[in-house]
Amino acid sequence: MKLYPIIRPLLFIQDPESAHDSVHRLGRFVSHRPVINLIRAGYRYEHPALSQVVFGKTFDNPVGVAAGFDKPADLSHLMHALGFGFSEVGAVTPLPQPGNPRPRLFRLPVDSAIINRMGFNNNGIDSLEKNIKKRPAGLVIGINIGKNKNTPNEDAVSDYVQSVNRLAKFADFFVINVSSPNTKNLRQLQDKEPLKKLLEATAAARPKGCDVPILLKLAPDLTEGQLDDVLEVSLSAGIDGLVATNTTISRSELTTSQHRLDQIGDGGLSGKPLKERSTAVVRYLYSHSSGKIPIIGVGGIASAEDAYEKVLAGASLVQVYTGLVYEGPRLIRRINQGLVKLLARDGYKNIAEAVGSKVQ
Repeated sequence: MKLYPIIRPLLFIQDPESAHDSVHRLGRFVSHRPVINLIRAGYRYEHPALSQVVFGKTFDNPVGVAAGFDKPADLSHLMHALGFGFSEVGAVTPLPQPGNPRPRLFRLPVDSAIINRMGFNNNGIDSLEKNIKKRPAGLVIGINIGKNKNTPNEDAVSDYVQSVNRLAKFADFFVINVSSPNTKNLRQLQDKEPLKKLLEATAAARPKGCDVPILLKLAPDLTEGQLDDVLEVSLSAGIDGLVATNTTISRSELTTSQHRLDQIGDGGLSGKPLKERSTAVVRYLYSHSSGKIPIIGVGGIASAEDAYEKVLAGASLVQVYTGLVYEGPRLIRRINQGLVKLLARDGYKNIAEAVGSKVQ
């Protein structure tokens, strides 16, 4: 029986953030109870064609949950049971902060999209460290890190360095977040010189003997020239991977009325309208780096075909978030099963063989 089509209308009666909080509470409740074994049996799907090693880490499958869904890292057992190959927790900042005022999360159902201006609301690195220690075996976990709102850009490096140094022994990888549109002036850190300084400092901040990979998350709104700068800096700094992309500030080609968009106001747009742009960024990064740097593709994935499109464009791994809101948790299994069929159809033995194969 498909439960999510029944549950979704009940969730959509609530405002989006309250619905997310309800799901989070339920997730914590089931995570350490016997029902988690039933969830694992019904949702996880494994196949040798899906397994691969990316930036030195082994992933059972390429489908991960994007940052923002499990900010405090207390749903890791559920994420693993639902069939995710990895989870990106956070964003986390050194100090706790409440984020932007509510309402700050909005559904655009006719566009299968979401607008958020959360503003890095989180409980800080002390709380995340406590939670991540309870992680399950077998789930790769990345930590998305940002700067506190009150930290000026000229001092931002210290926030990222503090998080890397403190959490390195608990992370399978870090994601440097300088691309959220919801913290004032944060995206300025994507400019060439501040980005170079930041990436070199965070790479050096890893404790001695700890080579935890560091990835950089990019905005979809960067020009080709800016993407070239990012690639140059990332490759010279030895960054291990890129996440493409974060949410967009664009509102082009939406079905949602302009009146409704004006009511909502600022924020980052995610979901179906972001799909083509994020795939284009993945393709550009893969092509212009000659496939030298692994890419996680995220933006508008709501089916196996969407995920496969990202893979063929150059993404070794993919992430979902908004797709979960509209499609439900069965989406993970459907994507993984669908990927196996699509790989076989096109004569690829595994995901790694397919990555970037359609990039000219």
